Amino acid sequence: MGNIRKKYVRCIHCGATNTAFDEYCKRCSLKIKTDYSFIYTSLAFLITAVIFYFPANIYPILQTNKFFLTYTSTIIGGIFELWKSGDYPIAIIVFLASVLIPFLKFVILFYLIISVKSCKNIKLKRKLYKFIEISGPWSLLDVFVVFVMASIIHFQYISIIPQKAVLYFLLMVIFTILSAMSFDERMIGANCE
Repeated sequence: MGNIRKKYVRCIHCGATNTAFDEYCKRCSLKIKTDYSFIYTSLAFLITAVIFYFPANIYPILQTNKFFLTYTSTIIGGIFELWKSGDYPIAIIVFLASVLIPFLKFVILFYLIISVKSCKNIKLKRKLYKFIEISGPWSLLDVFVVFVMASIIHFQYISIIPQKAVLYFLLMVIFTILSAMSFDERMIGANCE
């Protein structure tokens, strides 16, 4: 009959390697199937996160009451104020953490979702997913800083009050994390030899 090259598939439930001819997994006994339904869940969470990204950057994130004056600032406005006052490293960090990295995460997740079935750049896709996975919880750092500032800086004539952009930013981060969590990394290159 000649040499028949066996194709191996990974069980999406437990990760065990099985031959393509196996109907049930040898380890967990569940049916082996290539299930790409996670794409829709991950994409829905991603679209929701993108929707929250815009009001998070448009609406004020902080209100500063200083003596009898009230200032509100957006994330972008705060970055410009930090830059103008000479706090270049802090302005760069805030820009990276609040604007650029969330945007990059959106682009990377969208790329992973639309190209999960493709056999090109499998190693790159896995590295990109690891970046998303590792950086996910660190996105909550911005929200943490706002609440720490609001609780620490509350004197008689000076106070900082979080505004509605904090809620939008928090929701954006949560939905981005949910999108990454619902994406099944094991399906990257699952049907490739």
